[in-house]
Amino acid sequence: MGISNRLKITSAKFIKGLVRDDETLKSGIPQVAFIGRSNVGKSSAINALTKKKNLARTSSAPGRTQEINLFLINESFYLVDLPGYGFSNGSKESKKRLFELVNWYLFTSGYEQKIIVLIIDANIGATDSDMEILRALENRKKNILIAANKIDKIKKSAYQKQLQVIQKSVGAHKVIPFSAKKGIGINSLIKEITK
Repeated sequence: MGISNRLKITSAKFIKGLVRDDETLKSGIPQVAFIGRSNVGKSSAINALTKKKNLARTSSAPGRTQEINLFLINESFYLVDLPGYGFSNGSKESKKRLFELVNWYLFTSGYEQKIIVLIIDANIGATDSDMEILRALENRKKNILIAANKIDKIKKSAYQKQLQVIQKSVGAHKVIPFSAKKGIGINSLIKEITK
């Protein structure tokens, strides 16, 4: 089942949160995974793309996403909201479990993602942990797209320079300036993930 070329998300529903392998992932439905640091705005981005405020649960506290959350979009593909990496509230064991879950899904499960959207904070730029995950994804020949979220927080005078810095750090990967809050870059991101 392919992703249709309609550039519109007309339906979105939460399917389930996974903490281990699941039959749902074996359905052959294409998967578009969202990865990024804790509190970078993965869940907010999913809500902005689907125009559903509370589809993916968000929180001001880092580490809200504790499972691999699957959302069925247009009855034709999954948006996969992965737990964030880096700082999060929780025990050492819980952080280790989340790291292993993400690592399993992206690198050892054998599941192919149609595209992986790496969300970085446009204001901060690509951090060491962002670059670490980017290199790991590149090593596995994953199809990667960069969404530079919170672009609305950058002063107009610094905007172009900051985008150039981000582009230089991530290399040839396409960078989409994005703001879940202001709705910037939504159509561009939808166009890329529904190609």
